[in-house]
Amino acid sequence: MRFLDSVIWITGASSGIGAEMAMQFYAEGAHLVMSSRDRTALKSVGSTCNGLGEILILPLDVTDEKAVIAAAQQVIDRFGRVDVLVNNAGLTQRSLIAETSLDVYRRIMDVNFFGPLLMTKAVLPAMLDMEAGQIVCVTSVAGKYGSPMRSGYNAAKHAAHGFFESLREEVSAHGISVTLILPGAVKTNVSLNALCGDGSRYNKMDPFLAMGMEPAECARRTLNAIHGRKREVMIATGVARRNVWLKRLSPALLSWVTRRRRRHQTAVLTDSTN
Repeated sequence: MRFLDSVIWITGASSGIGAEMAMQFYAEGAHLVMSSRDRTALKSVGSTCNGLGEILILPLDVTDEKAVIAAAQQVIDRFGRVDVLVNNAGLTQRSLIAETSLDVYRRIMDVNFFGPLLMTKAVLPAMLDMEAGQIVCVTSVAGKYGSPMRSGYNAAKHAAHGFFESLREEVSAHGISVTLILPGAVKTNVSLNALCGDGSRYNKMDPFLAMGMEPAECARRTLNAIHGRKREVMIATGVARRNVWLKRLSPALLSWVTRRRRRHQTAVLTDSTN
């Protein structure tokens, strides 16, 4: 019961990692605020939670500034505080830069960068008043290196890292901690909901995601990191973990490996369609 009576607000709580975090936080005695745009899915996840705390289902578009401010006030009115904010909502893409509209880039930046920024600014005054709290951002290994077909996603995650690292230095003296979580391949629907260059849904399951880590395991490791108030934790195996280390040790080698892998994938796809 590490989070007994803690007020935990999770965005993107209707599926995937967010849903698993909600269930695990609740099982450890937390009071939950669950947000996403899908009220029905939120209620479904909430109904599967087993615990003793309260649950507030709070549908929300994290890119809507007025809605975020109003939601934060509703949470403070209900619980009096937010102990842990988990910025988990996200949106990725599958398109080449030359074929991606500016609207798609704006949408991806809104969800992955400005969304966490708005949420953080909405709860920060109350945390500063209490001189306590924790702000968590679920970013990605994509915040550590660039990869083809995901330029907007990579850019937004890099931006989030810069923002939350700056925030950490500003609020550490006020009793507030900042934790960055960097998942790799996790078995979720993120690629199904990814945007193509024209804004349409990609609607395909990436093979590497289908073979990825189970969301429950990723959530378990995330809760451990949050409880430990870690600065940054990478939750990744295989290629994703290797790429982070290659970026640190030899960026040129990572570039060579990435291009070689992409040529191989293109050749396999061409063969399969002939």
